[in-house]
Amino acid sequence: MKIKIVLATVFAMVLSGCVGTPDAEGWRSSQKAEFLEILKTDKYASICNQQALYAKVKENESSKLMSKLLISYTNNLANGCIDLKSFEAFQKEKKEKKIATYYETYLQDVKASDIMMKLKAGRSIEQILKPYVPEYDQFSALTKRYTLLKDDPSTSKRTLRKIRLNIERVKLMKPGLGGNYALVNIPEFIVRIIENNETAVAMAVVVGQTKLQTPIFSENLSYITLNPQWSVPDSIARNEVIPDLLKNPNYLTEKRMVMRESYDLKSKELTPESVDLEAYVGGKGHVPFKFIEVPSKKNGLGRVKFIFPNKHSVYMHDTQSKYLFKRKVRTYSHGCVRLEKPIVMLEYISKNYTSTSPEQIKEEYDSLKTHYVKITKRLPVHTAYLTTYVDECGQLLVLNDIYGFDKSQKLNF
Repeated sequence: MKIKIVLATVFAMVLSGCVGTPDAEGWRSSQKAEFLEILKTDKYASICNQQALYAKVKENESSKLMSKLLISYTNNLANGCIDLKSFEAFQKEKKEKKIATYYETYLQDVKASDIMMKLKAGRSIEQILKPYVPEYDQFSALTKRYTLLKDDPSTSKRTLRKIRLNIERVKLMKPGLGGNYALVNIPEFIVRIIENNETAVAMAVVVGQTKLQTPIFSENLSYITLNPQWSVPDSIARNEVIPDLLKNPNYLTEKRMVMRESYDLKSKELTPESVDLEAYVGGKGHVPFKFIEVPSKKNGLGRVKFIFPNKHSVYMHDTQSKYLFKRKVRTYSHGCVRLEKPIVMLEYISKNYTSTSPEQIKEEYDSLKTHYVKITKRLPVHTAYLTTYVDECGQLLVLNDIYGFDKSQKLNF
């Protein structure tokens, strides 16, 4: 019995990488061998700006240098190898040119003390790196494709750089997404619902104009609105609705709009004559009256929208402009994501992510009155910017840089 216990303990130590006596720095021979094997192929594409240090580690396998490289490698894996300082400067320049742009980078806190504590405890290098390896299937797909193509002389440097840049972008996406999520790939003009690394739903989308870019960020889907009203944002009211209303007194009637004190249709009704419209033409800032397009079959938002609450007031929704889906480049919205097949999305999400029956969904949809359907199962929505993407058939897609991020994001190596 004792022999069995000893053998089981040794086996467990082998699996965990806890083999041999640690040196003064905390490294075991098995951990060194494992790390060198990872570095040999750069398995997680994270040597990046540490090539010189890696050359020294290969030369003498110094434990202190290996510790320094392990910490840097982990940080590069967790937070990518894009020069974020120069990228922020590019973003600032865009905003000064009146381009609405936003790119959220989700950085992780990598503590050297935690890494070294795990190393000294005998954890394997794979175990140490695992919390920082992106869960998105595109990380492994693009990394494998990059490894395959980088030694192929027929692959252009431009394509290799694009693939590598997108590997780094995936590292910057929000971690902890779980097995199911919706991914809006802006340069591809496609939204997918991913279930356990398989595409369950995919359809074309229209995204923001080049001057009104769909922001890059992640939030959880919260609810569905059936037969929505369109609450016109103050910026659109100032720059589009009010100027058109001043030219055409019948504008509101033609567009099925009303004026209210707030975005609540039950709030006090106003008329164009009761306010100083000219005082709110152009510029920025709060407008003390609101324009609302009432629910209807002709509403600009269509019949359904999918809300993942965020500071950008961006969501996925139906649209009246179906003809736009025939175009290859679909940058026409004010930032929201317009869906080619909103009913397909409604049916799939309501069936799998709400507790509302299909019969009730249909009844509320057909009523032409606004109803809200709560999401009861977590579904993160990620608006992403991947100009290379490995699709469901294993084909590498190389996409156009519609918002200029390929140019403004520089690799730090």
